[in-house]
Amino acid sequence: MAPTARTTARVLPVAGDGSCLLLLEQDPARPGEPYWSTVGGAVDPGETPADAAVRELREGTGLDVARSDLVGPVRERTCAYTWGGADYAGTATVFALPLARDTPISFDLLEAEEVGNVLDSRWLTPDEAAADGRLMWHDLSEIMSLAVAAVRTAGGHR
Repeated sequence: MAPTARTTARVLPVAGDGSCLLLLEQDPARPGEPYWSTVGGAVDPGETPADAAVRELREGTGLDVARSDLVGPVRERTCAYTWGGADYAGTATVFALPLARDTPISFDLLEAEEVGNVLDSRWLTPDEAAADGRLMWHDLSEIMSLAVAAVRTAGGHR
């Protein structure tokens, strides 16, 4: 069976110290194999990637932001992956978001299939993420660096 095409929007919140907020997740088909991921998910029909990024940020962290708060996109990437035993051909648009490290987040609005699979969150620098090695994408630490640079260029944190 051919992989299912899936378009997603992702958000990397960036703190003033150059760290990014990542989620520790697991694929329900591979419990006990956690990896660091970005906040994000599918772009719904009729949504722009920026609109989806704002919605996914709210669902994944409880944070309400405006589209104008997003920086980027900082990267668009394609990759093949599996989740829940299904194969996908993914296209992701990644945005950055200036955010203070002490901003409280919540997992209360996760979708049903995410509950129990989003395990934790942590602020990591690109170097810390690369050293950890459990990354959803092999180039995630590079994309984190792009997000940090984009936020610094845009100037400012909330």
